[in-house]
This record gives sequence, structure tokens and C-alpha cells, in this order.
Amino acid sequence: MSTVAEIYSVINQLAPFSLSMDFDNTGILVGDSHRTVECALLALDCTSQVIAQAVQCGAQLIITHHPIIFHPLKHVTENDLVYQLVRHDIAVISAHTNLDIAAGGVNDVLAAAIGLQDCRGLEMVDPAQEAWLGRIGKLSAPTDAVSFAKTVKAALNAVSVKFVDGGRPIQTVALCSGSGADCLDTAIAQGADALLTSEVKHHEFLQAAEAGITLLDAGHFDTEDIVIEPLRQILSEQIQDVRFFTCHHSNIQAI
Repeated sequence: MSTVAEIYSVINQLAPFSLSMDFDNTGILVGDSHRTVECALLALDCTSQVIAQAVQCGAQLIITHHPIIFHPLKHVTENDLVYQLVRHDIAVISAHTNLDIAAGGVNDVLAAAIGLQDCRGLEMVDPAQEAWLGRIGKLSAPTDAVSFAKTVKAALNAVSVKFVDGGRPIQTVALCSGSGADCLDTAIAQGADALLTSEVKHHEFLQAAEAGITLLDAGHFDTEDIVIEPLRQILSEQIQDVRFFTCHHSNIQAI
């Protein structure tokens, strides 16, 4: 029977935790590394709904993208998620920026979903490990901003896509899953016609418009949740004595 530590080791081979950025908190964040696992649940975030589903399906482990513990904890009481996890003896492994950066990780899945070809890294974050944040590649044919926004929305099943039109045909596209508008200058320098990311601020939309680059905000959840099913499939193939399930719950709505 596989243990939490052994599952961590498989994830580490797919997306080495050494790639995690300095500010991040990744790895086994809750629970006993020696705990045997019969069932594991994958989700973007560890929320109360995810924990409830894990309890319902008898999971001993939750694997998330976003860390369950990001800032130092000052207390753990009965209403806290960490308390619920410990109470139900559920461990948590979080693979965050390492999964963003790794080959085959979030950004590569995002690039494939929107049809990018000939992708390369967008922004070097660790020369020693040849680690790149974001991706840049080409669409098979040029398109316009409205059509591309519709393509992104459909490909990600996104709640919404906000964008500013850079005013030129789009073929070279940069992207950074999650909150990546700080890659805008790099995308411009790399010759991108568009940058796809999320959590774009008002002044960043204005900056993009002035620079003549289309900037799209497809939502943090929707630019990252797409990695969960491919990750489940890979883990199921490599760890056959564990049942892997997924949860795609998000509280975010739009009207």
C-alpha cells in the first residue's frame, strides 16, 4: 500500500519541489508522511467543500495546487481547515509554483488547451535548474482579440474573460497561469501579440492597451484548474494501488 511519502515522491518526479519559488510553501503540509493511502482527492484548493468530499469518499490524502498553509498560523481551532484535516486524519500535499514551472505542468496544459504550438519558457526564474515561468508560443493562424477571448472562454469553460484589445492580429501568445500580469513587460519584450493570465489590475489593462498588446484575464481558478484532471490521470497510471478522485468546486460566479 502506498504511503503519503511515496505519493509525494512520485509528484516530486513530475514537478520537482526544488522548483518552488522562494515565497512558496509546498510539499507535505499536513499529516503523517507514513500514512497509508487507499484513496486520494485532487483539487485546486483545500476548502471545506473539498474536505467534506474527501471524508465522504474515504480519502486519506488531498493533493492541491494552492497551499493549504501559506502564511504562518497563529492558532488552530475547531473552525479552521487544518483542524478539520487533523481531526479526520487527512494529509495534504500541495504542489504550487513547482507545478506551474515544471514541464507538463499547469502552464503547458494551459498552452495546449488554447492551441499554442512550438512553446518555450517565457520568463527565467532559476538558471541553475533551467526553470521557466509561463510559456510563449504560436496559434496555427492569426485571430482577433474578440475571437481569441471566445476561444479561451470555451477552452477553459471559464466563468468570464475580460480583455483589452491590443489592436493587432494575434498569433504569438504568452501566458502565465494564475496571477501573472507582472509578466506583461516580458511578454512585450518577447514579441507577444497577447498575454493570457488572471487577476489583472486596471492600470495593467491600460498599460497593455498603450503598448499595443491584447491582455486577457480568464480568472485564477479557470487558468489553473485544468491541470487537475491530467495530474489525476498521471498519478492513477503510476500509482495503481490508490484510487484518485477530483473535485472542481469553485465559489466564483458571474452574471
